[in-house]
Formats: sequence, C-alpha cells, structure tokens
Amino acid sequence: MKIAKILSQHRRDFTARYECEHCGHTYEGVGYDDDNFHRNVVWQMICPECGKSGDKSTRQMGTKYPDGQTV
Repeated sequence: MKIAKILSQHRRDFTARYECEHCGHTYEGVGYDDDNFHRNVVWQMICPECGKSGDKSTRQMGTKYPDGQTV
C-alpha cells in the first residue's frame, strides 16, 4: 500500500486515502505521522481487495513534522 493523499490531520494522527500498488484499489484509513509508520507500516498493509502487501522499495511519503518535535 501507499498513501495517495492525506485527507485530514490533527497533530500526528491523520486520515488518508491508501492505494494498492498491485490492483489500484483505494480506501480511507487512519495513520500516525512518525518515521516508523511511514517506513515500516504502510508498505506492509494488506490490500482488502487483492490481499497483497506493498513493495518495500516503493518510496513512501515522509512525515509532516520532524521526529522528536512535539506537536
């Protein structure tokens, strides 16, 4: 999966539109804006349509705020 667009964000919690790299299926879900989520969690999400996870080599979106910054 990858983040297609962040729809809303409050501090580090956000709602985003996720997109599957394999079948193109999109859905809305929640996330947390830290480095771990963007580097390790997003690409491992399983697509509810085709059942595949993402590819680790896919370039993920970065955080809005630097790690360690209190928001």
